[in-house]
Amino acid sequence: MLLRDKRILVTGGSGFLGRHVLRELSDIGCPQTLAPSHMQCDLLDRASIRDYLHRHRPEVVIHLAAAVGGIGANRKRPGTFLYQNLMMGVQLIDECRLLGVEKFLAVGTICSYPKYTPVPFRESELWNGYPEETNAPYGLAKKMLIEQIGAYRHEFGFPGANVLLVNLFGPGDNFDLESSHVIPALIRKCVEAKATGCERLTVWGTGAPTREFLYVADAARAIALAAERLDSPEPVNIGTGREIAIRDLVELIARKSGFRGAIGFDSSMPDGQPRRCLDVSRAKDRLGFTADVSLEDGLDRTIAWYLATLDKSQRRAA
Repeated sequence: MLLRDKRILVTGGSGFLGRHVLRELSDIGCPQTLAPSHMQCDLLDRASIRDYLHRHRPEVVIHLAAAVGGIGANRKRPGTFLYQNLMMGVQLIDECRLLGVEKFLAVGTICSYPKYTPVPFRESELWNGYPEETNAPYGLAKKMLIEQIGAYRHEFGFPGANVLLVNLFGPGDNFDLESSHVIPALIRKCVEAKATGCERLTVWGTGAPTREFLYVADAARAIALAAERLDSPEPVNIGTGREIAIRDLVELIARKSGFRGAIGFDSSMPDGQPRRCLDVSRAKDRLGFTADVSLEDGLDRTIAWYLATLDKSQRRAA
């Protein structure tokens, strides 16, 4: 499938990942791209979905829209995350089936994997256990969309595909401490600690768990490749295949942000999943995808973007 010949709907197009996916689609020459706002297409309202699809007739749908957040947000709003992620996906997939779209790509999450998945995570392990408790409602909701697409392929011949993303980061990320993920939260904390002369920074958990991170522009490129090349509901891991301990990540971000104070860990707070690192061989084989941007280079770009944004904000305030 050549995406540049297709009318493409991107849900969640105004979000962090969505903006980068739209830029990637533009860069590869896709002139017919739709990215409706919540007011234009409410994914929690089936009638709104049906009306939008029938008015605009997309041929390819890339489903990015999600209710997301870090450990704190997942612990605070598990019911909201389960309901919204499940209902947005289930209703959209069924309406796309009824419309007869040519390709549906669901963008899922590494949070769907079992808590104690052997490292590196292989797609064949996805159903061999329960997800880590702090984000299980979110992970299970997204996981059910994988099953729905597989079931719809079997019964209706639905042309759906699935990719699973690791934690993303990069310019334009969400830096709100209430809802952000680990990298933007740590960048903001380190920058603010340096600015205020704070001598100690405390981070949730023990620092022992590992995580894998993917630069957002690489993720957008992988999604475009998947929309063109995947023709099976079998999920495909999208990541770098490299993990880093949270303790090491904090020290790296502190150094790059210029924070020189002490770093402590609050072991009374949850760690989340013990390890996260993907087997990315299927993405390489089926998509020809490997990540280009290293963690260190991506952090440099993200910190520079955040500092520039702060500088602009301060100048406007003055």
